[in-house]
Amino acid sequence: MNYTVHQAKTNLSRLIKEAQSGKEVVITRGKQPVAKIVPVASTAKKRIPGALKGQIWSAPDAFDPLTNEELRELGFE
Repeated sequence: MNYTVHQAKTNLSRLIKEAQSGKEVVITRGKQPVAKIVPVASTAKKRIPGALKGQIWSAPDAFDPLTNEELRELGFE
C-alpha cells in the first residue's frame, strides 16, 4: 500500500502492524516513493556450543616465543 507522508505520520502504528504482517508499506511524497516500512528480521542465531569442533586448529608452535631472528624481522631489536 502507498501512503503520503501526512498519512504515515497520522497512522504510524497501523502501518507498522501492516509491515509486521508482511504487507509492503510505501511512503510517498507526492507521487514519488521516498521510504518503505519493512519488518526487521531477527539476525541473531542461537549459538550451539561445540559447533566448530574439529574445524579450527593451530600449529603446535603457534604460541611459542619468537626467536631473536623473528623479532628482528618484525622490527623489534
